[in-house]
Amino acid sequence: MDVNDSSEALVERYLLAGAEFEQRLRAVRAGQWAWPTPCTEWNVRDLVHHMTRGNLGYTGLLNGDTGEDFLRRRDADALGDDPVGAYVRSVRDCANAFARPGAFERVLDYPLGRVTGRQALAVRTTDSVIHTWDLARALGVDDRLRPDLVEWVDGHVEAIYAGLPETPTATETTHRFFAPPLPPLRHDAARQDRLLRRMGRDPDGLGPGGEDATGLGRA
Repeated sequence: MDVNDSSEALVERYLLAGAEFEQRLRAVRAGQWAWPTPCTEWNVRDLVHHMTRGNLGYTGLLNGDTGEDFLRRRDADALGDDPVGAYVRSVRDCANAFARPGAFERVLDYPLGRVTGRQALAVRTTDSVIHTWDLARALGVDDRLRPDLVEWVDGHVEAIYAGLPETPTATETTHRFFAPPLPPLRHDAARQDRLLRRMGRDPDGLGPGGEDATGLGRA
């Protein structure tokens, strides 16, 4: 993939995306865990579980898990009685795993195909950015994403998903894991809104929602 940032910069970007999701997560009140999200098959708790379990799954891949292991474990509860703590720990552990020497050069048995650690973290970061908007929109809190994260995802999305059999922005893909992109907005529309529509989200409403930006679980 043609994303030439240093390993340290990519890990830092992942941590920034994780912190953005955490900020919205800390706004969840007791009665909101069952609220719907733009990921039409998930409520708020399901979405937080997906993000937490995903971080654990990517850590597992770096520790030698197979794609089958990743998929088998994705429904196992990762939140317990401390969803915020579980999520925060999962981000830290995932970042530490990718920061290890040689992690970016390793070839991982990703469920959608073999990818380098570098590409895997780029996909994971993209997932974190897009699902931050999903969570914010579900809760009715500020859904403005960091402009630098929006710019990075929007500017590299083809490279991020290069070589995978499905991508979120390809109209000709099977849409087994990704929602089809929505019709594009005018070029002078806000970049965040244009990116969200590329990823199957409707910035003008809660739905129709998209699907998982990683392709590893319907969203």
